[in-house]
Amino acid sequence: MRTTSSREVYRNPWTRVREDVVELADGSTSVYGVVERPDFALVLPVDGDGFWLVEQFRHPIGRRSWEFPQGTWSAGRDGSPEQLARTELAEETGFRAGRLEHLGRLDLAPGLMTQRFDVWRATDLTPGPTAREATEADMRSGFVGEAELRAMIGDGRLTDAPSLAAYSLLLLAAGAG
Repeated sequence: MRTTSSREVYRNPWTRVREDVVELADGSTSVYGVVERPDFALVLPVDGDGFWLVEQFRHPIGRRSWEFPQGTWSAGRDGSPEQLARTELAEETGFRAGRLEHLGRLDLAPGLMTQRFDVWRATDLTPGPTAREATEADMRSGFVGEAELRAMIGDGRLTDAPSLAAYSLLLLAAGAG
């Protein structure tokens, strides 16, 4: 498959959408809509036998969502993936991690988007002040034990796909099934 043309169809400070025309192996053409967004970090704050989650209203789905802390650099800021993880953890929960371990890098939605994310396990947590962005003003954080986290996944209270994928990486790293 090769791209024969590409055009931008939408842009804002966080998202770019392009339309690519591609030539397939058999010579026919097809159109792909591609969403470009910056990569992000997702942090699993592990505290004893549980985790710190955040909950906030998510406009696209029209409801509040429980998730592990996650985000990307705001406009004009930049740094390493680890710095981003530390920043998101502190901004959203107030915690600083004494230890941060990289668990993997995942594609968010490879059939639609270029966006990827790094997954980090944060331990040796020290509390501090949050520094949430204006769009996160309604965010709250809460501790859940691992049994409660599994219950939240099972009964649909935690449906954020990146959080579920990150938890899978954590289970693999721990050797659990």
